[in-house]
Amino acid sequence: MFKAFRNLSKQGILGLNKRNAVYTLGFNQRRFYPFVDDKAQTKTLCSQAGMAVPELYGKIEIERQIRDLPKLLNTHTEFVIKPAHGSGGDGIVVIRGRVKDKYRKANGIILSLDTLQHHISNVLSGMYSLGGAADTALIEYCVNFDPIFESISYQGVPDIRIIVFLGVPVMSMVRLPTRMSDGKANLHQGALGVGVNMATGTTKTAVLLNEIVSEHPDTNNSVTGLVIPNWKDLLTLASQCYDIFKLGYLGVDIVLDRDQGPLLLEVNARPGLNIQIANCSGLLPRLHLVEQSARALTSVQDRIEFAIRQFQS
Repeated sequence: MFKAFRNLSKQGILGLNKRNAVYTLGFNQRRFYPFVDDKAQTKTLCSQAGMAVPELYGKIEIERQIRDLPKLLNTHTEFVIKPAHGSGGDGIVVIRGRVKDKYRKANGIILSLDTLQHHISNVLSGMYSLGGAADTALIEYCVNFDPIFESISYQGVPDIRIIVFLGVPVMSMVRLPTRMSDGKANLHQGALGVGVNMATGTTKTAVLLNEIVSEHPDTNNSVTGLVIPNWKDLLTLASQCYDIFKLGYLGVDIVLDRDQGPLLLEVNARPGLNIQIANCSGLLPRLHLVEQSARALTSVQDRIEFAIRQFQS
């Protein structure tokens, strides 16, 4: 056991305990957590900073507002319902169309209005929130993902996770929905995580439930060698989140909409560690290098150029 631990340390792998003790506790002040733990606040701050985010159609905060759901959804055939304080993709419902007075999920399952209202009631009760606290249901624009991902994604919307340390993007991956993940871009539920070259935005190796793979399990197409468009713009968005949210160590999730381009989806103060497997590389050497150089990186442009220069392998 201790030999395995030493081997991981030599490879620069950041473990959960060290992430919590050194990076999330050491570089993320607790008073800033509400800005990222509440997706409604995240959306507001990003909009105020001029960042593009999925449009918020409305929110339901108390039970009696649930009866107004038909009126709220009246002009929308596609939308997403998500808990404001949810995590790990739990509680998110993606609606891709209407069938008379019913709603069709991304996987084709038809839901009644009563089912949607019951789900929102569960959201309000805190069923999906951090710590089980009472929550708010957000209803927002349903992203139409960029066609570049069409051959390597199953039903849902792929997103791009970028780890940012002291404003420097240090590691990234594309999360691709699968049949196993029910069309959600969540690794714990079976989505595919694909490492990305930080200099070029080109996809590399992939991880599926901690196993290295090279093809999407549902489409059988290779996930390597894909160049993500406007990669430098995505790095810039991620770096700017450091200035907006004042968190030293964070994960930034971005989606590519076919009509609106990059949209900032959410920010995470406790990003997962499977990104290291997807990239076949440990985070620790990169984090140490950034910490040594941070004082000289005074602008977003400095941070981006540093990331491209140092983390291109």
